Amino acid sequence: MQMPKTAAEEILLDVRDLETHFYGEESVTRALGGVSFQVKKGETVGVVGESGCGKSVTALSILRLLPKQTARTVAGEVRFHGRDLLELSEREMRKIRGDKIAMIFQDPMTSLNPVYTVGHQIAEAVQIHTGASRSAATAKAEEMLRIVRIADPERRVNNYPHEMSGGMRQRVMIAMALACSPELLIADEPTTALDVTIQAQILRLIVDLKERMGTSVMFITHDLGVVAETCQRVIVMYAGRIVEQANVADLFARPMHPYTQALMRSVPDRRHGRQRRLPEIPGIVPNLREPIIGCSFAPRCPFAIDICREKTPALRDVESGHAAACWRSEEICG
Repeated sequence: MQMPKTAAEEILLDVRDLETHFYGEESVTRALGGVSFQVKKGETVGVVGESGCGKSVTALSILRLLPKQTARTVAGEVRFHGRDLLELSEREMRKIRGDKIAMIFQDPMTSLNPVYTVGHQIAEAVQIHTGASRSAATAKAEEMLRIVRIADPERRVNNYPHEMSGGMRQRVMIAMALACSPELLIADEPTTALDVTIQAQILRLIVDLKERMGTSVMFITHDLGVVAETCQRVIVMYAGRIVEQANVADLFARPMHPYTQALMRSVPDRRHGRQRRLPEIPGIVPNLREPIIGCSFAPRCPFAIDICREKTPALRDVESGHAAACWRSEEICG
């Protein structure tokens, strides 16, 4: 008789107090200020926030892909199956990247090599991580192009990236990322440069493949609509910190952080035929080169009081499974 899995066994990725800094000639940018979250097996987690909030830096820190000359993870743990990825050698880390954890980047034209065919690039990834022969890896590349619904994969496998449309190149990136059946897929704004119709197709494809392969997905986006359509749980980031975490339904029904509420109000609503003027969030994001005293959102928050400007709020459960880093969450939610 198979024993039921414990909660710990269900956790695939466990990020704890992650801090990443960027170093300039005369300054230090504190890009991540103690980020903690988990991704369970088979779960899709959305990471949402404005540009510069730390979403992509979190992903690159997990995979240790930041430039060593200018960036460093100075604190925290990134546990994958219980092993801290930050303590592995570069050789051990290369075995995990693309095999156990794969990533889809924002712009396929800068991620795909222009001098090799797409089939060669997918096959190379398969060979590196599985030891397959060249012919078997090429056959796998054709199969993956078919799985991501590229027509005529036998011919397209010999195409160069510039011979494909933006949507097709993004499908190639998905094929490459999933070729070795990773346990975790990190999708960093995978539809940013695509038109609305192609965006919907790519999102549906990722969801379908996730359900088919049982892969966990970490979906990085600035689009709350994408989160609503694709994710089970959502993490809201602001100024290098997590300010709210909840199940998607709970977050949309009752956002508990003023920043999340402001993001919700700025989503276009065309249900009545005319697009209303979207409200703006006053002020600017804080300078991450300077120490932040109190809540990072306090200078822009209509609910801020003295404690908000003096003491940093911890991310805490306001309700079961719904956490917010705000001193007044209970009050502002009514």
